[in-house]
Amino acid sequence: MPIVVQKYGGSSVADVEKIRKVARRVKDTRERGYQVVVVVSAMGDTTDELLTLAKQVSPDPPRRELDMLLTCGERISMALLSMALQEQGVPAISFTGSQSGIITNDAHSQARIVEVRPYRIQDELEQGKVVIVAGYQGVSYKKEVTTLGRGGSDTTAVALAAALSAESCEIYSDVDGVFSADPRVVPDARKLETLSYDEMQELASAGAKVLNAQAVEFAKAKGIVILARTAHGQGRGTAVQELVAPADTWVKGVTAEVEMAVLSAAVEAGRVPELLEFLDARGVRGRALAFDGLLGREGRTFIAVPLQDVHGLEALKRDVRARFGEVVTLREEVGTVTAVGAGLNADWSYLRRALGVAEELGAKVHAVHTSPLQLTLLVDKQHLEPLTARLHREFLGA
Repeated sequence: MPIVVQKYGGSSVADVEKIRKVARRVKDTRERGYQVVVVVSAMGDTTDELLTLAKQVSPDPPRRELDMLLTCGERISMALLSMALQEQGVPAISFTGSQSGIITNDAHSQARIVEVRPYRIQDELEQGKVVIVAGYQGVSYKKEVTTLGRGGSDTTAVALAAALSAESCEIYSDVDGVFSADPRVVPDARKLETLSYDEMQELASAGAKVLNAQAVEFAKAKGIVILARTAHGQGRGTAVQELVAPADTWVKGVTAEVEMAVLSAAVEAGRVPELLEFLDARGVRGRALAFDGLLGREGRTFIAVPLQDVHGLEALKRDVRARFGEVVTLREEVGTVTAVGAGLNADWSYLRRALGVAEELGAKVHAVHTSPLQLTLLVDKQHLEPLTARLHREFLGA
């Protein structure tokens, strides 16, 4: 029997009735002749509530202990879904990440999967059971519980689909696929029927919340087609897969990143490599938005840091001040707006138009980042939504 991996996000398992609905969908899939592996996130806002609890105890919680705490959320979901399935007459069993054979490195809070050994999952599937796996977590080669960073349940699902040679990997959420912009910001945003791995990864890394960037990276490496669908209906969703890039320029989507801070380092002080080493030591990931000051000329480097996995921001600020003084500043009042598409920077027309729109809105552009698939502007946060909407209309005509 073919295997299908289904992942359900926190909003899809937010309460008991929603868990029962997920159980019915899983039962229907099984009755269509599939072996089913289900990956679940924590219920609703459980992860945020656990984080708040941790920060009441410590403003900068030890990452090992934070992983021990946060993995509780997914364990609640997996056990309840297993109970719901068994109540509906479906044999089921729940596993933690470590029981599922998900082996990671030892980077607490932002671990990466290095190997999957799904032997227990395979044994239970052969016995006719549905296997429910706690997403977002694994075990390091040091036998330590680890988490994969926000959105890591997507990565769990893709990794298991690859290891089990699954027919498909279905990611369920509140929306029916990936849209050209956040529909709450751009009501006319279009649903995208297909996206390439590279385009989806760029959108995810720039702030789109539908799929996790590391999961897309893993899917590309393993050739796994991801189907992003709604958990509340029968929509077709969006297929993320290998696509041949079109010859012409075509913007697929525009997204904004609000939950971020920007570190600005003075290049002339020669401290940029030291800053990067400092961030690596603390597991703080980000992307350079601009790099000026080559060959000794004055300038600054801007490093955008998503805050979703920075669990001790105040401590980070304190350590930056203590280590670098005025050479490095940390700003929270800025964010990014990013357009993604193949051939976006084949010439300067899109950048010229983006800068023109920003000027019309009175949005000061602090830095620019371009790549073959991405155009990013760093602006003050109050301009993020209007700039997103205007660039969407400018580039996609809606």
